Amino acid sequence: MAAVPAGQHAHWSSRFAFILAAVGSAVGLGNLWRFPFQTGENGGSAFVLIYIGCVVLFALPVLIAEIAIGRHAQQSAISSTRKMAQEAGKSANWAIVGWVCTAGGFLVLTTYSVIAGQVMAYAASGFAGGFAQPDGANLFYQGEFIQLAWHAGFMLITILIVARGLKGGIEQVATFLMPLFFVMLIGLTIYSLISGAAGEAITYLFTPDFTAVTGNTFVAALGQAFFSVSVASAIMITYGSYLSKDTNIGSSSILIASADTAVALIAGLMIFPIVFMVGIDPGAGMGLIFTALPAVFADMPAGNIIGGAFFALAFIAAITSSISLLEGTVAFVEEHSDFSRPTAAWLLGFFAFMIGAGAVWSSEFGGVFVDWLSGSFLLPLGGLLVAVFTGWVIPKALMRDELSHASNGLFAFFHFSVKFIVPPAIGFILLLGLDAKFNGGNIGSLLGLG
Repeated sequence: MAAVPAGQHAHWSSRFAFILAAVGSAVGLGNLWRFPFQTGENGGSAFVLIYIGCVVLFALPVLIAEIAIGRHAQQSAISSTRKMAQEAGKSANWAIVGWVCTAGGFLVLTTYSVIAGQVMAYAASGFAGGFAQPDGANLFYQGEFIQLAWHAGFMLITILIVARGLKGGIEQVATFLMPLFFVMLIGLTIYSLISGAAGEAITYLFTPDFTAVTGNTFVAALGQAFFSVSVASAIMITYGSYLSKDTNIGSSSILIASADTAVALIAGLMIFPIVFMVGIDPGAGMGLIFTALPAVFADMPAGNIIGGAFFALAFIAAITSSISLLEGTVAFVEEHSDFSRPTAAWLLGFFAFMIGAGAVWSSEFGGVFVDWLSGSFLLPLGGLLVAVFTGWVIPKALMRDELSHASNGLFAFFHFSVKFIVPPAIGFILLLGLDAKFNGGNIGSLLGLG
């Protein structure tokens, strides 16, 4: 197979472009959709504090590790882990780290696109006046063929952006959409705080009630931290490979993780004032976004516009994440085949669409099997392997050289974490996921997590 020469490897035009793209990847539906219902189901403000701790202790070190791997080898996730292992005198089989992360990220895309298609449909329904009608949110999302069409439309947009390359596609989209995203997010949050029950929302999010904490709160917080920051899915290894050697990985990673966490918290301030204003149960689960909020928008002044803008905001978050999920696989295929980037993007995008189509036709296949395989198995396994790889396999001196801009304190925290803290924590999450899938959650029940 033909490999792309190292000199042809693309690079970000600036550190600012990298930060925007990486933040765009991290800021996705996990912030606007998953974080609010996870908070509602797991004790409110106590969950928020534990979540922030998990981001700092677990997700941030893995984020630093992934960017460092990619920047060092300047190749796709699979090739980067293989090259770094060989340079360290270790087996090339450590490329399994890249394979697991890439497979996990690709499978996430397949079902992520289905959910994002529904987001697109709800945005269109809102702006078309659908929220003013009974079940109007589903105005453009009724029937499996229609749902399939929205899934196809979202995947088409993703493919077209990735096919244009790093600077002409991913970077341009990120530098345009992310500032727009933050303007819309702040605007909608201000509106929600003024119009809704701001005091109750702030109390709920920021006044800890540790009596509500159970073992499952820690499990959910750690899982949300990894899901939200976009680690263990080959994204940050791939994006790191486009970085120049003079970029400070440590400070960039802190900025990315901080921005992602801030968006999650602001999203809570955007959603929960409305939730408390109308008396919706904050623990309503996944239906909070696709069932409860559309019903609220229907009774609000200018609810169609506000609701349409909310789902348009979610669409921006989804597309900046989906292009990074597809890019990880496209980068490898382009690097190790004779396919051009557009051909690789169309081919892999079609495969992702077909798997997602299976999710539309069968919730058992998509919502249960594919979601479990990617979210509960491959992503935790990928995070575990990244930590073991950078903490135990790659010499400490090599990692210190790659993270030369980091302070001694930050590097000491990073290396101690990926070596001693992250592996057992993720291993525990992985064990619980396997236990829930194949053992009826018996271990979790014994530990008080059932």
